[in-house]
Amino acid sequence: MKTLEINQDLTQVGTKNATVVAMSGGVDSSVAAAMMSQEHNNVIGITLKLYDEKKVTKSKTCCAGSDIIDAKRIASTINIPHYVLDYEAIFKANVIDPFIAEYEAGRTPIPCINCNEKVKFLDLIEFARKIGASSLVTGHYIRKMKTGNEWGLYIPADEDRDQSYFLFSLKYEDLDYLDFPLGDFKKDEIRNFAKNLELHLYDKVDSQDICFIPDGKYKDFIQKKSQSSSKGNIVDMNNNILAEHDGIYNFTVGQRRGIGVSKKTPVYVKEIDATNNRVIVAEKEYVKSSSIIVERVNLLTKQNIDDAYVRVRSSGKLLKAKISKVDNFYEVQLDEPEIAVSPGQACVFYKSDSNGIRLLGGGWIKSAN
Repeated sequence: MKTLEINQDLTQVGTKNATVVAMSGGVDSSVAAAMMSQEHNNVIGITLKLYDEKKVTKSKTCCAGSDIIDAKRIASTINIPHYVLDYEAIFKANVIDPFIAEYEAGRTPIPCINCNEKVKFLDLIEFARKIGASSLVTGHYIRKMKTGNEWGLYIPADEDRDQSYFLFSLKYEDLDYLDFPLGDFKKDEIRNFAKNLELHLYDKVDSQDICFIPDGKYKDFIQKKSQSSSKGNIVDMNNNILAEHDGIYNFTVGQRRGIGVSKKTPVYVKEIDATNNRVIVAEKEYVKSSSIIVERVNLLTKQNIDDAYVRVRSSGKLLKAKISKVDNFYEVQLDEPEIAVSPGQACVFYKSDSNGIRLLGGGWIKSAN
């Protein structure tokens, strides 16, 4: 089985009207590729090289060096051509550098969303279109269904694997070009499918860590990279100094453990003041929010979204809310206050209809009160 070299021009190797499958080297994308190879004659596997694989070969991440090898082996097993694209510079500029900058600014970033938006989809869709492919397929757990005259994305059959929160930034105009074949299946079904096809990684452990931080110690990573790791004060809501911190990147809004403040009543991080290098803490009742300002909103529907549900963290529950556009922002009013709404995280919009729970879009949390 031949694998072409990184960055080789693919426009001359029979890619017209091909189905391109993004292969991360995990079981999900491998099964997605196998499914497509059974349905289509011209299927191509693409794996992105995002960083120096020597640093992450033993981590539970995606797109590491060993994962590229796994993707190549799967492509050979199901007899499809496989290509590796060098996206290290793109990944650093659009994922790693913003990750560090967000923590330095007192916000809590989600690198996986930036990666999906600006690397795995934006650039891969552009690449797939450039080589004349008919569609781009991924192994994400989400359902794509027709709703009236438009495509809609829905929470998958396996709600424990729901990846809709990380996909709100997909572009409406690209939905017709994308396919997600795993949305109607449970994870154990996918593993059984892989085992029956004798795919060697049917029992491979799912990725867990941030991919470019192999040991999961993101604070140590930022400390090495950060230009603003100076000490500062931890204060209460009245600006009384309670303790000293070693860098605001060590904290997230809503954090309770590891703050370094000993009080009779537990305190939580209420706010991170990057301008004054302060961490403001308060009791739980003061860390709840009913109003959220959301910026850089992306919508995946032309329908009205005034009454909806929102999710303010990837593993969070759906919260009933009213959404309204105010100038260049959207204001989300929650029916019931929610604890630990963190600037830098995503606020993702949903609505229930006859097909299930639909992903309407979302944006980035600017502030919460």
